Amino acid sequence: MKTERAQQIYQSKDTFSVRLEGKAVWIENVDEANGMATVQIESNPLNTMTVSVDRLDEKD
Repeated sequence: MKTERAQQIYQSKDTFSVRLEGKAVWIENVDEANGMATVQIESNPLNTMTVSVDRLDEKD
């Protein structure tokens, strides 16, 4: 995924299916300058990590 798309998803009121290595994630923050995103893994608010947006996939 490109940084710009990750930012669009983060700012949208709509829900999008985003995955990290096959696991559903919610984008919690996007660092456009560094191409990184903080994501919540599945529905566990205690399971967050910061990853390169290149590792994120948007599913239809």
